[in-house]
Amino acid sequence: MIVDDNERFLAVARDRLMRDGLDVVGTATSQKEALQLAEELHPDVVLVDISLGAESGFEVTRRLVADFPDLEARVVLISTRDQDDFADLIAASPAAGFLPKNLLSARAVRDLVGVADC
Repeated sequence: MIVDDNERFLAVARDRLMRDGLDVVGTATSQKEALQLAEELHPDVVLVDISLGAESGFEVTRRLVADFPDLEARVVLISTRDQDDFADLIAASPAAGFLPKNLLSARAVRDLVGVADC
């Protein structure tokens, strides 16, 4: 599942990841949508944009893991900004790690979360 407030990015990322062999079971543009979809779809992995408009991707990550403990170490933070801009917040979050949006691929996601078939 992908959570991002940019609908154009959602479409491009979904297509890229699906071409790479990753099942994208849903997309959300807000924390509320993300929590609803996670409950309905039970995704193996969730990609969360750090900057969700007025919302924080760090807060979305915390809520996802709190509400769905199986997602611990299976949420990946993504952004167009540099990882160094958020290094402390990423390290303190329950996310598996960070991927820059321009390097997003099924292999990168699988390598980060250690899931062979997601």
